[in-house]
Amino acid sequence: MIREIETKTINGLFMVAVLIAVFLLLGWMLLGTIGDLSDLGPSTLRIWQLVTLIVLMMLDALLSIGLFTVAPNEGRVLQLFGKYVGTVKTPGLQWANPFYTKRRVSLRVRNFETGKLKVNDKRGNPIELAAIVVWKVVDTAEAVFLVDDFTHYVHVQCEAAGRSLATGHPYDVFEEGEISLVSHTEEVSQELEVHIRERLDKAGVEVIEARISHLAYAPEIASAMLQRQQAAAVIAARSMIVEGAVGMVENALELLSRKNVVRLDEERKAAMVSNLLVVLCGDSRPQPILNTGSMYT
Repeated sequence: MIREIETKTINGLFMVAVLIAVFLLLGWMLLGTIGDLSDLGPSTLRIWQLVTLIVLMMLDALLSIGLFTVAPNEGRVLQLFGKYVGTVKTPGLQWANPFYTKRRVSLRVRNFETGKLKVNDKRGNPIELAAIVVWKVVDTAEAVFLVDDFTHYVHVQCEAAGRSLATGHPYDVFEEGEISLVSHTEEVSQELEVHIRERLDKAGVEVIEARISHLAYAPEIASAMLQRQQAAAVIAARSMIVEGAVGMVENALELLSRKNVVRLDEERKAAMVSNLLVVLCGDSRPQPILNTGSMYT
């Protein structure tokens, strides 16, 4: 396993001043040597001095290649002939060995939204799922050397985690105690975050947040599932209405009996219960009928 090594470099501004000063000094000496050649004539010593000064100036120019900048929330991965040397995270102008290769890696927080994935839920129903993932690089060595392209790797693994999550839960609750994608959004998002974190741990990436941004039945079954949801809602509403109506009828009969308002035999009680339930549970407003005769006619 390759782990990040934070390395220190020489301050770039200091090196700029040194390199410029050395270059100017060598240039002044070179001009003096050229002047001696023209005045006193060439000699072996003066020629070697001239060659040495030219080589030193070229070496000074070569050392200037080692200058590079590091932006805030950015790292530079240094390699020497393929060998990992370390990572520079200190912002500003820096200087390192000019033979180092310096790869830029952003440490900023990034986010992206996966495409709408068409997958099957736990019951085999086709659904559409998309998620928003917030992440950042925390180990530049792992991100660069353990995976080929860590940005592409993050995108692919997030989509794979979304598919795995969808197949483990039903879209909607039809059995008590089930965790569904629709009704348990917080739990599902936390589970998605755990799935993604496990997959990206080896790539030096930290997952900050993962949220489902789109969730719906696939178009080919959306209308049928909508009718099913509407039917379930109607049944639930009817059950509540019937339960409330039975309670109201029970209270009415108990109150009439306790206050001795009227005495009803079992047949009349049954008729009263039937009428009250029709009134309370009916879809339309009931039409009253006045009985001008006796109670039994």
